[in-house]
Amino acid sequence: MNKYRSHHCNELRKNNVGQDVILSGWINKKRDHGNLLFIDLRDNYGITQCIIDQENINFKLLERTPLETVVKIEGKVVDRTTETINKDIETGEIEVTINNSEILGTCKELPMPVFSDQEYAEEIRLKYRFLDLRRKKIHENIILRSKVISFIRNEMNKLGFLEFQTPILTSSSPEGARDFLVPSRLNPGKFYALPQAPQQFKQLIMVSGFDKYFQIAPCFRDEDARADRSPGEFYQLDLEMSFVEQDDVFNVVETLMVNTFKKFSNKKLKYDKFPKISYKEALLKYGSDKPDLRNPLIINDISDLFSRDDITFEIFKKLVKSGSKVRCIVTKNTKDKPRSFFDSIDKWAKEQGASGLAYFTLEKNNEITAKGPVGKFFSSESLLEIMKITGAEVGDSIFLSCGKEKELVKIIGLARDKIGKDLDLIDDDIFAFCWIVDYPMFERDEVTNKIEFSHNPFSMPQGNTDKLDLDKPLDILAYQYDIVCNGIELSSGAIRNHKPDLMYKLFSIAGYDKSQVDKKFSGMINALSYGAPPHGGIAPGIDRIVMLLANEKNIREVTMFPMNQNAQDLMMNAPSEVTEDQLKELNLSIKLKK
Repeated sequence: MNKYRSHHCNELRKNNVGQDVILSGWINKKRDHGNLLFIDLRDNYGITQCIIDQENINFKLLERTPLETVVKIEGKVVDRTTETINKDIETGEIEVTINNSEILGTCKELPMPVFSDQEYAEEIRLKYRFLDLRRKKIHENIILRSKVISFIRNEMNKLGFLEFQTPILTSSSPEGARDFLVPSRLNPGKFYALPQAPQQFKQLIMVSGFDKYFQIAPCFRDEDARADRSPGEFYQLDLEMSFVEQDDVFNVVETLMVNTFKKFSNKKLKYDKFPKISYKEALLKYGSDKPDLRNPLIINDISDLFSRDDITFEIFKKLVKSGSKVRCIVTKNTKDKPRSFFDSIDKWAKEQGASGLAYFTLEKNNEITAKGPVGKFFSSESLLEIMKITGAEVGDSIFLSCGKEKELVKIIGLARDKIGKDLDLIDDDIFAFCWIVDYPMFERDEVTNKIEFSHNPFSMPQGNTDKLDLDKPLDILAYQYDIVCNGIELSSGAIRNHKPDLMYKLFSIAGYDKSQVDKKFSGMINALSYGAPPHGGIAPGIDRIVMLLANEKNIREVTMFPMNQNAQDLMMNAPSEVTEDQLKELNLSIKLKK
């Protein structure tokens, strides 16, 4: 028998009553009843209540032993009385009477209690992350993460994928976020980069003749932290497939996501077959290329109506003449909402930097009229036309916003989310997946006015690649796609451009000449010149998948050892200074900015 334990702390049941057992774990809680001491002993698996009376020679020792001390308990399993059964734990029908105990690991004064899941300052939680991880909720999140990754691996194997590992030390990429650079000791003045993603390597695997690849891949990007993004590093399910079209990738990912989310959550899936929404349609109908489809609100464009003479809303009419657009959101049956509800939305919009949101409510007496601050500017006939376009009915309210396309999309999309939450329209017990497709290949930089890649430079353009109109690059769509769930982007992917001549042409539009492409992507271009199959892939974020399954709002809650918002590891004091000898060995010197 193992000298530390005969059972785990969630293992004992009524059929163990009468047995002598050994348990080891952390003292989670204590309750001192004077002549009796109750100890909740916790290990990775669960909790067992242990009890000792004051006649036992170990009583005084355990009475003064601090919480989170690691102890070994020897005792006998006994029944709990009916009134003391604890249905909240799996071992709640029994307890262990302590015969002997031994302290295995002492504990200093705790900077934060472990038995509570209440919120604590990020600095404390991350500095003492090893204590934070003992807490029930986050401990279970990390176990869930492990189980999800194991399940995904098994599912990928079932789908015929092979797991390969790609290099961590590689070359810097001119695209995407900032690289983390690693100086080379053996090649003075040169640097490796940690991979932002295994993008080029997984394509090279396809060129090498392997048909289906996957990897739970670490990725490194020197970018700012967000609630759904860890600074520094993250993990993704990286996959690539040969001889496929877009729908082949979709079928694999949908199968995987449906199986994973049904396995690890009791929430319903809104769609087993994920809807495909074009990038253009997503911006128009939802104000975002990451739409939350749990929200039933739809955005409509009514710009053309503001050329009518019977609409006298002059501010909007003038803006539309100068090139602005008008978009609106219909809220169903909100005629009885107080004025304060509408004004609060208008005030919120101004706080976001917009000029506000105009609004009115549709009424009918002898004819259709509009009640609200701007209702008087709309004739009955124009209101009927708005109702026809939007599907609005009497008793519904309409919020309107006007502005230039980019700013308008942003504010009306945020307004859709805000109104949906305020009206309690979003069902938290649903996962709503969708695909965003048909991304533009190129976009124009607003500052430099230059044409640049909008998404992934290695993507295949849509249409007949021999007859692309390269003189109109902003009209070229790509086989690029995102998978989105509940308003969170899980991943971007694409069918890849496997034709070197076409790649040179597309890169030239973005300002790269042939020599630059050959230098920056030498391995890729060279490999594609030796018979590359059509291929494509995607890389859903593991951290974001687990965050959704754990019902957490912040990715830190599902990451074992995350950094803080400033990309610092407070527990290990990283990043840290290095010695002069280390710098000399790497042929480096530090010159700090003033």
